[in-house]
Amino acid sequence: MKRNNIAFIGAGFQATTNIFPAVIEAGINITALATRNSDSAKAALTRLGSNGKAYGDYKLMLQQETVDSVVIVAQPKDQYEIALGCLELGKNVFVEKPLGWNAAQATLINKAAIANNVKVMVGFMKRFAPTYLKIKELIDTKELGEVRSFYLNFCVDGTPFCPDEEAFIKLAAIHVLDLAIYLFGDIDDVEVMNNSTGALVNLVVAVKAKSGVVGSFNLSSMSAWSRESENLTVTFDDGFVQVEEINKVIIHRSNKQTGKSFASLTESDELHTASLTPMSGSVRDLYLRGFVGELAHFKNIQADTNTIETNGAENILTMALCDLILSKI
Repeated sequence: MKRNNIAFIGAGFQATTNIFPAVIEAGINITALATRNSDSAKAALTRLGSNGKAYGDYKLMLQQETVDSVVIVAQPKDQYEIALGCLELGKNVFVEKPLGWNAAQATLINKAAIANNVKVMVGFMKRFAPTYLKIKELIDTKELGEVRSFYLNFCVDGTPFCPDEEAFIKLAAIHVLDLAIYLFGDIDDVEVMNNSTGALVNLVVAVKAKSGVVGSFNLSSMSAWSRESENLTVTFDDGFVQVEEINKVIIHRSNKQTGKSFASLTESDELHTASLTPMSGSVRDLYLRGFVGELAHFKNIQADTNTIETNGAENILTMALCDLILSKI
């Protein structure tokens, strides 16, 4: 497997739990790693079994290392400036969400990437999750006809890091908002019902995409949801599809014949799942949630002229949707 040399910035919880293990699966070589001090960077590289060089200053790392691409998994409040600096140095950039805190900052990031002829990718990993790729395939092929509506349920305990609706939308729920744009197109019509108190967030968001697809989100951030839940139902002309907890897809094909549908076996359900065996080890989750897919995609852009998924322009749409929802609360 060809290994690509990429520098990394950040080694916190998200990096060590999801990004670093996915990096190994994607065949990426960590040339150098910068954190707030070189000792923590060195410790992270040791855990990864990497021979990369440790730095306590990412600016020094970028001065001394010859790399074309940088992966940034820093604190959300720091990522915008770090990413902007990397783009201005002519580096391809992968950044964990959110990239910018609003649509205005996302626009500036996109302009910087274009101006410096480099690529920027945001870590919206759900676009690479196998269950949602299956949904995308059904939409694009029109196998079940046109898509008409959707319902997306996302409930999680985000209270430790989301003190209010804005933080929850931009640090957690942003993933499913981006997913809806990926599947159904740009969303510009929004209504919100809110029953939140501080960090206890409960929102129902009704939307209409420019494509005509209508849908709703049930978004909740409470300790009640310490067991995270995520489910999607999509209604087509000739059936519906349900995604259960990212690891199961049920495709229902409706009866197209006249007469009594209950009198014959004319309807069908297909069940798609990933195998669950001891052989899957700990990486099954990284594949099913899309982490490996997104990093493999970023690795390949260094030699690929195709448009990168979750690029700067797509990020503007996602941040604009976040801003629109918050304006209705």
